[in-house]
Amino acid sequence: MQEPAHSQEPLEEVKALELRLREAGAEELLALLREHAARLEVREARQALRNPHCSAEAVELLAEQGRLLSFYELRRDLALHPRAPEPLALRHIPGLFWRDLMSLGLDIRVRPRVRRAADQYLAARLPELALGERINMARRCGPGAVAQLRHDPSPRVIAALLDNPRLTEDALAPIVHAPATPGPVLALIAADRRWGARPALQAALARNPATPVATVLRLLPLLRKPELRGVAQDPRTAEAVRQRARLLLGEEK
Repeated sequence: MQEPAHSQEPLEEVKALELRLREAGAEELLALLREHAARLEVREARQALRNPHCSAEAVELLAEQGRLLSFYELRRDLALHPRAPEPLALRHIPGLFWRDLMSLGLDIRVRPRVRRAADQYLAARLPELALGERINMARRCGPGAVAQLRHDPSPRVIAALLDNPRLTEDALAPIVHAPATPGPVLALIAADRRWGARPALQAALARNPATPVATVLRLLPLLRKPELRGVAQDPRTAEAVRQRARLLLGEEK
C-alpha cells in the first residue's frame, strides 16, 4: 500500500502548510500550490479551495492532480467553487450526489451555465430518489426541480414544496388547473395558509373537478361573484357544488 505523501513529515510542518494554504494571499497561495501541489493531501487541497483568495489558476492547478481527483470531496469542491473555469466545473457535475447538485444550482456565485447543468442533472435523478429524499429536496430546491416536483403524486412532497420560498404562484397554477392532479394534493393546496388564500388559485381549485367536494364547498364563500358564476355554470363541477354556488349568488332559495 502506498504511504501517504506526508507520512515522513513532522506533524507540525503539515499543520503549518495547512494554515498557510488557508490564510495565504492570492500570490502566496499560487506559489505554495506550484511548489506543493504534487504531494498535497485532500485535506490540504480543500483548505486551499476554501481560501477566499483562491483564483481560477489555483483551482486548475489542483484539478490537474489526478491522484486527488479520486476523492469525491475534492471533485465536489472543484465543481462548486465559484472561480472554477466553466469546462472544469461541468466536467465534474455528472458525478455529484443530488444534495450537492441542489446546492450548486442554488449558488448564485456560480456561473449560470453551471447552475443550469446542475439543475438538469438533478431533474434527471428525480425518478430514482426515494420519497424521503424527494421531500427533503422539495423544501429547498431551485426553480428547475420545482417544475418537476410540482407534479409529484405524493401529498407529502407537495406539502414540503408549499413551504419552499422559491415556489411561485405561476409554478403552482398548472397543477391547480389540471384535472389529473390527485384530489388529496388539491385539498392540501386549498388548506395551505399562504397558497390557499390566493384568489386566482381559489377559483381554479373550485372549478377543478378533481378537487374534493367538501373542499370546494369551503372555498365557495371566499369567491367573488364572477368566479361563483363560473362555478355555477361549469358542467364539470358536481351538482352539489353548482347548487351551492347558485345559492350564494341568490339565484336559489
